Amino acid sequence: MGSSPGGGPGAARVGCTVEQMAEGGERIPEERRSAFSTRLFAVLRFESVIHEFDPYFNYRTTRFLAEEGFYKFHNWFDDRAWYPLGRIIGGTIYPGLMITSAAIYHVLHFFHITIDIRNVCVFLAPLFSSFTTIVTYHLTKELKDAGAGLLAAAMIAVVPGYISRSVAGSYDNEGIAIFCMLLTYYMWIKAVKTGSIYWAAKCALAYFYMVSSWGGYVFLINLIPLHVLVLMLTGRFSHRIYVAYCTVYCLGTILSMQISFVGFQPVLSSEHMAAFGVFGLCQIHAFVDYLRSKLNPQQFEVLFRSVISLVGFVLLTIGALLMLTGKISPWTGRFYSLLDPSYAKNNIPIIASVSEHQPTTWSSYYFDLQLLVFMFPVGLYYCFSNLSDARIFIIMYGVTSMYFSAVMVRLMLVLAPVMCILSGIGVSQVLSTYMKNLDISRQDKKSKKQQDSTYPIKNEVASGMILVMAFFLITYTFHSTWVTSEAYSSPSIVLSARGGDGSRIIFDDFREAYYWLRHNTPEDAKVMSWWDYGYQITAMANRTILVDNNTWNNTHISRVGQAMASTEEKAYEIMRELDVSYVLVIFGGLTGHQQISVDGPDWREHRYRETHQGARLLYSNWGVPCGP
Repeated sequence: MGSSPGGGPGAARVGCTVEQMAEGGERIPEERRSAFSTRLFAVLRFESVIHEFDPYFNYRTTRFLAEEGFYKFHNWFDDRAWYPLGRIIGGTIYPGLMITSAAIYHVLHFFHITIDIRNVCVFLAPLFSSFTTIVTYHLTKELKDAGAGLLAAAMIAVVPGYISRSVAGSYDNEGIAIFCMLLTYYMWIKAVKTGSIYWAAKCALAYFYMVSSWGGYVFLINLIPLHVLVLMLTGRFSHRIYVAYCTVYCLGTILSMQISFVGFQPVLSSEHMAAFGVFGLCQIHAFVDYLRSKLNPQQFEVLFRSVISLVGFVLLTIGALLMLTGKISPWTGRFYSLLDPSYAKNNIPIIASVSEHQPTTWSSYYFDLQLLVFMFPVGLYYCFSNLSDARIFIIMYGVTSMYFSAVMVRLMLVLAPVMCILSGIGVSQVLSTYMKNLDISRQDKKSKKQQDSTYPIKNEVASGMILVMAFFLITYTFHSTWVTSEAYSSPSIVLSARGGDGSRIIFDDFREAYYWLRHNTPEDAKVMSWWDYGYQITAMANRTILVDNNTWNNTHISRVGQAMASTEEKAYEIMRELDVSYVLVIFGGLTGHQQISVDGPDWREHRYRETHQGARLLYSNWGVPCGP
């Protein structure tokens, strides 16, 4: 085996190994297995159980879809939620998660592989995490090379920031949404590179899957137009970009409007107007290029200024009229809170009170990303040093997601993939640089003597740097595994603690309480609880509840909160008004459980003020000196 141009035989051996791994039949089997197996701690430690709160609603709707079919699911009116109002299910959810699980369930049963729909829901997120490693490999390979792709795939397989929302049992939209997001990005980069309608159409289909799965699709439909706008401003706009974006926007918008919950939002809401505006700029840019080819420079300059002034005035006038007449809806509260972190606290306390909507602390970045925090700037520097259309996109993805993750801790999930991609590029570049200097023992003495005079300890420095990077990667793996095991593999519905002798103690009070409700109360009983527990009560106890985690009716939530915060006499009146049969009260004082029925005293007063009765109920009036 001959030596590579950049180094000795050792460098050639390393390059050959990476090439074989990248181009062989099985490219990343270890990463796929790691991504799946590292998310199974909760199943091994407890059992196959759904986690948290929202996943129980997703599980209940998936079970209904698998048993009753899509038509009944799409037209389902749930009379057990938000009594006495009820809720239309089919038109108020993103159905991608449920349809995916039900499809897998029916395919397995078609091949006579009998599996309960609950187990499909439990293991869906780990399965799609293994798919995410494959997409990450191909996406990073498009940005640099196969070696960087392998490193990025290995990193995203175990990164805690992604595992936190994709462990076994975490049956939520994010479990498949990150795969959909990265798949859309990969297809977009392929479309930008080739200018092919084929890749652009596949990008639109991936975007449609993303829209059907998660409300975070708004991030995509603003990031891709922003990428096109930057390419225009930097003089990189070309026919390839025009074909790619116009195809993705037109086809993607039409497909996204087929989701009932989305409807006409892509053409009526402010969150989607940036994409429409860039689409219009693409047409203007193409028309200007056509005029430039037909007119001399003087004529073109006069016409260009006139057309731009006229078009700009017309667009601003039309936009202002549509906004004033309400034809274009304003930004939602969550969107405003991303641009102004204090907006939700001052105007929509129900959003700001949720723990995952709080700003991210500095320690959370290291806890969820560890090594990636330090290698992310290295990959960013490499992309800046070797600019291309695709690398400009990943730079913008990294910078924007970094900002949004700082505003809302939940969006650490969006940041984690790009951290893995850019860190994979950074580590790959560092290793490639120093591996070229390894194993120069076979070079002729004259060449070795010349190198020693300019760089006397080249081999030793390279070996040291490679050992340091290997050490950091090993510690990253151990850290990620520990965080996954200790922090992200404990279902909130089953609590555990350590006894004095070190043994594990299981607290199964929640499921026992729901079991009692299911078997000891009338089927038409109405249960009042704080909204956190609504989904679990309907899914496990099968009883009617007043409020749940959908939080769409602030007045309802306010009245329930007032009942829990008032004196017994006042609370009884409110409960009779709401036709309540049973009240579920959570108190964790004896076990140190942090969640109580009305959590967060700082937010109680804000929540209750949604009604005029609650405006008179202040925290200072019912708090006690020793605490709430």
